[in-house]
Amino acid sequence: MRTFDCPKCGAPVSYDPDRGNGTARCSYCQSQLALPDELRGQPAHVISQIDINIGPHVAATASKAVWILVLIPVFIIVIVLAGVFGALSPLMKSSGSLKSPAGTPSGSRTDNKDSGFASVVFKFGSEGIGPGMMTDARSIALDGKGRIYVGEYLGGRIQVFDPSGQFITQWMVDAKMPLSSLAADRKGNVYVAQRGIITRYDGETGKSLGELKYSEGGGFEDVKATPDGGLICAWYRSRDDVVRFNAEGQVVRTIRAAISTVAERSELDTRVAVDGLGNIYALGTFSNGVFKFSPEGKFLNRFGGQGRQPGQISAAMSIAVDGRGRVYVGDSKGVQVFESDGRYLAVFKPEGVASGMIFNDKNELFIVARNKVIKFALNQ
Repeated sequence: MRTFDCPKCGAPVSYDPDRGNGTARCSYCQSQLALPDELRGQPAHVISQIDINIGPHVAATASKAVWILVLIPVFIIVIVLAGVFGALSPLMKSSGSLKSPAGTPSGSRTDNKDSGFASVVFKFGSEGIGPGMMTDARSIALDGKGRIYVGEYLGGRIQVFDPSGQFITQWMVDAKMPLSSLAADRKGNVYVAQRGIITRYDGETGKSLGELKYSEGGGFEDVKATPDGGLICAWYRSRDDVVRFNAEGQVVRTIRAAISTVAERSELDTRVAVDGLGNIYALGTFSNGVFKFSPEGKFLNRFGGQGRQPGQISAAMSIAVDGRGRVYVGDSKGVQVFESDGRYLAVFKPEGVASGMIFNDKNELFIVARNKVIKFALNQ
């Protein structure tokens, strides 16, 4: 047996020159080694690494191949970037068209392009207590001239804006009690639900015009104007009623225990809406459902239900009906849209929670969301 040092790691490698095929393996680094040739004085060497000697012409060819391999990814990147910028160019041009018109505050208007079910036409308002500013606005109403009335939940402030969102004036109701809801008729009368009582005011001056009488006493929590000049109201005092007034302020219909009769549980907070045919919709924020009644007060349908899936309702705040009879429910997911029979259609997300909603005569939707009002045009 003979021994030599591994040319790779220096460990001793033993071998029998009379046996084997002229190779040995280092037991330390596992390299395959060519045995030393004592007759020619050649030491052992590693044969697992092959050295290739190439001529100048081969090297030049290899150099060209390397450059080709380097340049191919560069060309691919250039082509991809060109495609991306080509696709973005129309978008960049269109974004330039979204600049505010002259005289309009930046960011207050947007181009009415299709962005799903509804597109923002304009918005106004900001955080604060000055004219045109809001802190916790939850109620909104429109009169026959398109004037917009916005009510703060606390503090008793009602602001009046023109149809374009420009501040006109403001007036105060009871500053010590929460403002539950407000509505406006086509003549400019504003109805405020506060302390369980509905009071009528002159919309321009804020002058009180008296309270609406109801034989069951106070308990009103929501009020909406009807197309015929009357009111639809939600009332609660150990029973969830829906009450309808005519244009003269007289009670013409009462749906007693409207939601609890169907849901078999007491509904403590009800929001109401009415369509152009007089059908009544009651949103139970505890029942997480919409309950539809005929103009005569007959129960017709129920839809919604607790949950986070499309068509289910979670933390509902508001309800409205558009000119086509579609029902809009503002909840934690955004604004969900249903057909009048309760079939789910779509959802869109306004900026903030839709605590109040109403449609104008052009079937445009106004949403109040704490410190701003947003006007939407429907795309469908």
